[in-house]
Amino acid sequence: MADDALVIFTPSGKRGRFAHGTPILTAARQLGVDLDSVCGGRGICSKCQVSPGVGEFPKHGVTVSPEALSAWNSVEQRYKDKRGMLDGRRLGCQAQVMGDVVVDVPPESQLHRQVVRKAASARVVEMDPATRLYFVEVAEPDMHEPSGDLERLANALREQWEIPRVEAGPTILRKLQPVLRKGKFQITVALYRDHTGISRILDVWPGLYEGALCGIAFDLGSTTIAAHLSDLRDGSVIASGGIMNPQIRFGEDLMSRVSYSMMNPGGDIEMTKAVREAINTLSLNVAEEAGIDPLAIMETVIVCNPVMHHLFMGIDPVELGQAPFALATSSSLSLPASEVDLTAINPEARLYILPCIAGHVGADAAAVALSEAPQLSDDLVLIVDVGTNAEILLGNKTRVLACSSPTGPAFEGAQISSGQRAAPGAIEHLEIDPKTKEPRFKVIGCDIWSNEEGFAEATASTGVTGICGSGIIEAVAEMRMAGLVDPAGLIGGPEQTGTPRSRAAGRTHEYLVYDGSAQNGPVITVTQGDIRAIQLAKAALYAGARLLMDEFGTETVDRVVLAGAFGAHISPKHAMVLGMIPDCPLENVTSAGNAAGTGARLALCNVGARAGVEKQVGQIHKVETAIEPKFQQHFVNASAIPNAVEGFPHLLKVVHLPDVSHNTAGSESGTRRRRKR
Repeated sequence: MADDALVIFTPSGKRGRFAHGTPILTAARQLGVDLDSVCGGRGICSKCQVSPGVGEFPKHGVTVSPEALSAWNSVEQRYKDKRGMLDGRRLGCQAQVMGDVVVDVPPESQLHRQVVRKAASARVVEMDPATRLYFVEVAEPDMHEPSGDLERLANALREQWEIPRVEAGPTILRKLQPVLRKGKFQITVALYRDHTGISRILDVWPGLYEGALCGIAFDLGSTTIAAHLSDLRDGSVIASGGIMNPQIRFGEDLMSRVSYSMMNPGGDIEMTKAVREAINTLSLNVAEEAGIDPLAIMETVIVCNPVMHHLFMGIDPVELGQAPFALATSSSLSLPASEVDLTAINPEARLYILPCIAGHVGADAAAVALSEAPQLSDDLVLIVDVGTNAEILLGNKTRVLACSSPTGPAFEGAQISSGQRAAPGAIEHLEIDPKTKEPRFKVIGCDIWSNEEGFAEATASTGVTGICGSGIIEAVAEMRMAGLVDPAGLIGGPEQTGTPRSRAAGRTHEYLVYDGSAQNGPVITVTQGDIRAIQLAKAALYAGARLLMDEFGTETVDRVVLAGAFGAHISPKHAMVLGMIPDCPLENVTSAGNAAGTGARLALCNVGARAGVEKQVGQIHKVETAIEPKFQQHFVNASAIPNAVEGFPHLLKVVHLPDVSHNTAGSESGTRRRRKR
């Protein structure tokens, strides 16, 4: 067994050891990895395409050699010749394990497609877009008054629309003359005028153009990328879409990707190419969904964290991996989209990236600040953008503080034994009866509880496949409320908890949520390791919030706003039982949905918002968690459920937390204590 190779699948994080010569598809099936195949592994359907990685993967503790998989074979070559396949892809049924390997399963190869929960929230937007359409009548050429077509168009814009000066690139100059003549010197101009005063022609049409004029707001997260295609005339979102960030195969969290760049020459270039290709793909997807020509997309706005910012821009993020965490630039960026290889949209389209606040607090946090406006709040508000790297804002009219906290991917279902990304079949809500200790749950794609009539029929097509981020948060909190888990996070055995669902798992215990083995389905449990992963993630989140409270000089907050990819799906009660967020009245804990995406849309639709957020960011005070000595103290206290030193009086008015302790001789903790004697 020692000679077996370690196979790690992303984005699921599932891993196992397999004998040399094992097909990747076989390994995926044995581990329960969501890898599609309809031809039985004969190399016909191409559904099992995967992307193997090569190089150092510090997050996983492996080095992957180019020979980690068997050589490219004739079946793969025949398929690529006939139907095409992206460079670097392999067929899972053909590629065999020959060494330790990290394998990414792209979204299109997943049987249960990822549900990207970064939907656009409804928001009234004051429309003042940078890109507008102008219809003008242009003077015809005159031999007695010689001038170029561009100059006469500029004169018409100045006289008819009071636009003093315009610029145009070679693409527009090539189009201008035939368009002017086709329209009999009546022309519609798409003109970009941002808050800095630049006026640039992006496209031209003969006569009166009444077609689409669109922009895309991108929320470029470390795990998912969301896109909101908006009508630049009225601000309405006409299509939204999302995909997994393909950089996951280089590392699930940000520092893993920085490490990959440091240890693999050219690694940053690989990651830049991957994310730009993903954004191009997503642009085409939302354009197709909306039924518009991608050339009608004239503008993009992107918000992202600092590491994503640098990797998207093609800047090596190495400086962000070490103190003092220096950014190449913290200012906003406005540039042609083509300069960063965004080729799926209009070739003259413009790109705006919001400013970063500091080395670990990026443009996504700036977008949250723009969306939620804490600087206008009378009461003290804590805004938590929950994700792989949490951004936290605390403030009111007096001042606003910000920090980031490395929560890791556990909140998104990674590093959890039965965890998975949000997809149909994943458990997203869970309740445990405190008396019987019996669970019931809901899965994505079905509104029926598991103990209700019709559940089996309603989930026949998807099955019950695993547990996603919101599900694991509720599971751990429910286990604490049912007395299955004690404040230290230890799972009790069957004698302590009174249920056989608490069962031995080596030297610890696990809680059985669902046993689908009779139907060849998965056995879904919450293990002691899962509890520890959630404790680490939530403690980092809470410690960051507590540092801001210390800096602000307060012991309490008036209200909490949950934002982020799945902020809208987190139960405030369960989040507080876990100790993810500070104690406050539960009715004062609200969801802002994808606040970063909303901020991006505001910047897309209103040039004043861009000037405003640039000023706002300059007034936010950054607290660096990495060098604050109190962070570790808060982290240790917050490792308990909900907290070792803070009483949570508001929570205890509505929730009973049993006073139990499972720290017996049979527990992992008890074993360690005996060894110290």
